[in-house]
Amino acid sequence: MSDRRTEILRAATRVITRRGVRGLRVGELAAEAGVSTSLIYYHFTDRAGILRQTLGFISDRADRYTAERAPGSHPVDPRTDLEQVLLLELQDSAEVRENSTAWGELRASAVFDPDLREELARATHTWVHEIAELIARAHPVGTAPDHAAAAERLTALLEGLSVRWLSGSLPLDHARRLLRDAIAVELERP
Repeated sequence: MSDRRTEILRAATRVITRRGVRGLRVGELAAEAGVSTSLIYYHFTDRAGILRQTLGFISDRADRYTAERAPGSHPVDPRTDLEQVLLLELQDSAEVRENSTAWGELRASAVFDPDLREELARATHTWVHEIAELIARAHPVGTAPDHAAAAERLTALLEGLSVRWLSGSLPLDHARRLLRDAIAVELERP
């Protein structure tokens, strides 16, 4: 991905975080990214293209920060790996706050936008599948449908906890504790 295109997607994420999807204006996005509106249209064709590509950018960025390990750390057991991946979505960093806020905005907008809905469904499916694979490693006695259902429950819970945390109705440490408890419950299932 070109540096300009990446900077436009970073800027789109920031604008969506500040103003919501409905508040995203191409002119403001161009100013935020330091480029012309024609360059934005060159890269993304239209506003819908900007939204779809921003969703992909946010998903990729989340994949990066949830895969991070401390320098020099050794591979962990599957249960700890699962916990780390999910809990890294609930950390008080500017990048995670921005990503989670923009993801929530795009998810809410997908209710009214069928094109965005399809893109979001694909991104969500990929995320659930990745979590189901982690659950399978942590709880190998379960079946694939059981792992998929547990992944659906945990990712949906994580999204809800994230919204509550970001809106100030749930302290971050409590949200993280609730998620840990839910992971424990899912891994205790027969």
